[in-house]
Amino acid sequence: MPELPEVETIVRSLVNGARHNGLHVIRQCITEVRVLWDRTLANLSPADFTIQIVGQTIQKVSRRGKFLVFSLNKNTLLMHLRMSGDLRVEEAFAPDGSEAPLHKHDRLALLFESGQRLAFNNPRKFGRVWLVEDAQEVLGVLGPEPLDESLTVDKFHAMLQARNRLLKPLLMDQHFLAGLGNIYTDEALFRARLHPRVISSTLSREQSALLLREIRCVLKEGIRRNGSSIDWVYRGGDFQNDFNVYGRAGEICPRCGTAIERLLVGQRGTHICPLCQPLNKKV
Repeated sequence: MPELPEVETIVRSLVNGARHNGLHVIRQCITEVRVLWDRTLANLSPADFTIQIVGQTIQKVSRRGKFLVFSLNKNTLLMHLRMSGDLRVEEAFAPDGSEAPLHKHDRLALLFESGQRLAFNNPRKFGRVWLVEDAQEVLGVLGPEPLDESLTVDKFHAMLQARNRLLKPLLMDQHFLAGLGNIYTDEALFRARLHPRVISSTLSREQSALLLREIRCVLKEGIRRNGSSIDWVYRGGDFQNDFNVYGRAGEICPRCGTAIERLLVGQRGTHICPLCQPLNKKV
């Protein structure tokens, strides 16, 4: 958390000012940097990061998997929010001209020529920031985007056939497919009537086609609903109000009325309907 829909929502809010009182980051020139926890920076020292980024302007904000991609006029700034990260765009100075205090868990702030700033809040300190000349240095290992039309059913089926892994951990592997996490994987598998412990190479082409369709449906719905707000970190979405299985252990399956179960798959808490998602053989 955040997963693809939440990161996409954050990208859109940074572009159009939603969630930030109408403030946005496009065409903002970076004039100062505040590094409040050095290890936030994945590939540079605070001094080198500051020297390289000051004077650059944010030209575009996009997403690749769960990464936020800030295209600058010289370099690319990458952010991964991991478990607890979030971003704020706000006024950097109080009416008296003093710099407004940052929040308790802010780890990095970029000050803009406009007098605004972008603050990276990261309570659990798992989030990271890269400044690179070539974004592929970091993003090149990611698998395809699940919403990319170039990911055809035949290609997706071949990808599944080429692996011999438990289905849920494979779908969450960012080298295999970029952007899926625990929530949307559980929801997609339920919709596709597939058990998370099914071996990927055993899926038929028809099952692969259904799975890809349901992955896309659940992601698009998540984006439309501004993501899922289920903890104290990410707020603003309401897709959590219509989960079929995730976080609903002991509640009734909306499809068949069976009690939803929680199990561990690949060390991750997983939610299924045992009747709608049968496992025909032990794995």
